Amino acid sequence: MHPAPSVIIFSTLSGAGFGLLVFLGLGLPVVTGWVAFGFYFIGFALAVGGLLSAVFHLKNPKNAWKSYSQWRSSWLSREGWAAVLALLAMGVYAFLQVFFAITVPPLGWIGAALSLFTVLTTSMIYAQLRTVPRWNQLPATPVMFLTTALAGGALLSANLAAAGILLVLAGAATVWHWLAGDRRFGEVGSTTRTATGLNGHVSLWEKPHTGGNYLTREMVFQIGRKHALKLRVVALALMVGLPLILVLLPMSHLTAVIAVLSYLAGVLTQRWLFFAEAEHVVGLYYGAHDRPIAA
Repeated sequence: MHPAPSVIIFSTLSGAGFGLLVFLGLGLPVVTGWVAFGFYFIGFALAVGGLLSAVFHLKNPKNAWKSYSQWRSSWLSREGWAAVLALLAMGVYAFLQVFFAITVPPLGWIGAALSLFTVLTTSMIYAQLRTVPRWNQLPATPVMFLTTALAGGALLSANLAAAGILLVLAGAATVWHWLAGDRRFGEVGSTTRTATGLNGHVSLWEKPHTGGNYLTREMVFQIGRKHALKLRVVALALMVGLPLILVLLPMSHLTAVIAVLSYLAGVLTQRWLFFAEAEHVVGLYYGAHDRPIAA
């Protein structure tokens, strides 16, 4: 599928932001005053900034509020409600810590749980799509999103021991998602024959359209194997490798900033691949995926 910059930025920044809010809500660390203000400013800026970037991917952004009515059946709607509730709970929790040096642990736990649930709902938007087999992986897709967000939260909250463990888990979950995803399209058994309902060997004579359209631009994007492999190495090196090395060394403000920036760059690459490597079954009508992409 065509990687949309707004969605890539959204899932990267909001994941890191909500990951940071999870640790702050759990009291890791307990902060007050201006120190608390700095931590919460970063957390809310990433979470809210990421959510706002996703609005630009909508055809009619002014109608975004209508999605809130579909919470019974839509993971997108649940994501919206979870994000609002998480930000409200953590907003009150942060207000008390910043201005009154009061910490209310139960409120923080609720905010942390809602923040983590928000990341889960984001992952489920993709994981429940049967039309995109690479995304339709349970529990691989949610695990990748959750571990990546928590690793970023641990880095941003300076929980270095937890960051080291979570970075390794995020890297392992990402590799798991990649390797399992490479086989998914073949495993679901979708072919040109099953797509058309015709028997025997079916091949494409002509494409449905003589020119480009929304489907060919957004759903039939493909990336070469060699490029994908190189980007996978880059993603792991930036998201896991360099931050993990820096976490194991004596930490300073400079190394902390480098670790966070490297992590974010790695996650951006990971998310670009998440979209670029996704094969939508509609591509079968345009001659794509006649041969399974998996090796």
